[in-house]
Amino acid sequence: MPPAQRHPTMADVAERAGVSTSTVSRTLRGLTTVSPEVRARVEQAARELNFAVSRQAASLVTGRTGTVAVLVPTLNAWFMGSALSSLAPVLREADMELTVYVIPDLAERAAFFDRLPARRNADALLVFSFDLTEKETDRLDTLGMPVVHVSQHVDGRPSVYVDDVAGALHGTRHLLNLGHRRIAFIKTVGASGFSFSSNERLVGYRQALTEAGLPHDDDLVVATPVGDRRAMAEALGHLLSLREPPTAVFAEQDEVAATVIRTLRATRIEVPEHISVLGFDDQPVADWFDLSTIAQSPSDIGREAGRLALQLIDDPDADHQQHIVLPTHLIPRATTAPLLPAGRADAGELPRA
Repeated sequence: MPPAQRHPTMADVAERAGVSTSTVSRTLRGLTTVSPEVRARVEQAARELNFAVSRQAASLVTGRTGTVAVLVPTLNAWFMGSALSSLAPVLREADMELTVYVIPDLAERAAFFDRLPARRNADALLVFSFDLTEKETDRLDTLGMPVVHVSQHVDGRPSVYVDDVAGALHGTRHLLNLGHRRIAFIKTVGASGFSFSSNERLVGYRQALTEAGLPHDDDLVVATPVGDRRAMAEALGHLLSLREPPTAVFAEQDEVAATVIRTLRATRIEVPEHISVLGFDDQPVADWFDLSTIAQSPSDIGREAGRLALQLIDDPDADHQQHIVLPTHLIPRATTAPLLPAGRADAGELPRA
């Protein structure tokens, strides 16, 4: 059996390249104090020897770990998967690794904020769609690293998010332009980490009604847990039993809109002939249901969050209070249609008082 081969060292690279070990260190750390000719020799020698720089060893010299950490309440969400899938390549291109902390319940949450395991183990922390208390936000400020808030606006701290208010405003305008005046809004409850977007979308809906000179009818705003079909049926039952039921429903998320459509059609209420339905997000389910929706791009959010984190890591003097606000877009499909004239129940309109 041949003797075990030892791993090449920085000294081996220096000997082959004909330079000092300090020059090898400066070259492999990407410093600009090395001439192009020397850099080429060192990189060639490192390739020939299959030499790789240890991140732990490099961190002792640079003070950096080469890692970006992410804090999420769940991975079981379309938004999270899409955003993280686009974030990872941005970090890989910068030779950075990704560490994900998932804290889905109160016990793990308390443990995370007590220990702050990201300290000394990352160069930046991205907080994805997380409803933080003021105390938790202040605790993250003690990490001594950039903390970027994703999919929510946090005053005085770097944030990347979509303009949920404008998205809901445009969506409600779309329904108003189709002639609808009784527009219901279905918001979600119990969806950990998404209350910022939920509240902002309700604001946009109400702004559009005010703009159109319509009153805010609290009976038209209902809340339901995501995925709870019985609760959804009860919420729709409330809306349909009103003296003046809605002619359109704006659901805060596409998943909720899809459940609305299934429930309505199960009771022989056709969409959009009886009631128009609009969603928000443009998840894959929206395409399956041919659902009109307000589209956001979690992939763009993930990329922008990664770029902002890298910028803050590389430039300590960068603006640590900047906000990157991404647009939304109306995608009209088959679930929204003009309001039928009064008395056209034979063409699909629900009877009204």
